[in-house]
Amino acid sequence: MTDRIISASGAPYDGYGREQMLESIARIGFSHVEPAFIVGYTEPFDESAFLPAEIVSWRRALSDAGLGCQAMSSHIDLGLSDSVEVFTGRMAFAAGIGARIIATNASARQREDRFLRNVDVLLRRAEAFGVMIALENPGDGSDNLFNTAEEGIALTQRFGSPWLGLNYDAANTASHRPQFGDFADDAAAALPACIHAHIKDVKRTPEGWFFVPVGEGDIDCRKLLGEIARKPEMPVSIEFPARLHRRADAQPVRRISPASLREIEGALAASLAVVRRGLIAG
Repeated sequence: MTDRIISASGAPYDGYGREQMLESIARIGFSHVEPAFIVGYTEPFDESAFLPAEIVSWRRALSDAGLGCQAMSSHIDLGLSDSVEVFTGRMAFAAGIGARIIATNASARQREDRFLRNVDVLLRRAEAFGVMIALENPGDGSDNLFNTAEEGIALTQRFGSPWLGLNYDAANTASHRPQFGDFADDAAAALPACIHAHIKDVKRTPEGWFFVPVGEGDIDCRKLLGEIARKPEMPVSIEFPARLHRRADAQPVRRISPASLREIEGALAASLAVVRRGLIAG
């Protein structure tokens, strides 16, 4: 347990500057940050965010905050015509700031053929960068190549590469496939293929899905953490998308204003305590 990396996702800090985010994460007691570059979930950005000068700037900021970086989220559809070019740049950036894992979505099912061709190229580049690609299950209710643990495992087996694994998120499953009921069970089923996991919790209401501190929502986090404890070498990241919720149809909605630092820090601190206890108990 003591050697496991528990990162804080940068997603809760949507609307705040990088230095303020890093200072806050360090103040809470995290040792690592998982930068989040997710279109529609954070402030707008373009590919200039991943230029070499930005790598230098990020490395300096991480050092100043005393934080490490093990994983980065940078979700795209890997089945698009420009996915190889775009994701290559993002892998280079991830490697440059010290990350060894980069999380992304797989692809919409109708783009399966191009996805398979693209990932074949990207895995060769991932090896050159020393960065593992972690496919993450979506939460928007669409038909993806990775909707369930079974499908995710099948994708990794199809390539048989040590540079490809899963980044399972049980809270995504809750809105993506609500009929499952026990979302921790599907997460546990995915663990053999997981190289990383997002730990977050969500509560369903008539208005949709709202993110809450770990242990306060509909995910059986105690069960999930107990299963994750069986893989002591696997890093995890705590997410709390404070500015975001999902409508009843699972589509994401960003609030006009960022969440307060007090709300963010309170939720992350409470979540970190629950995750640490759960991993020890497991």
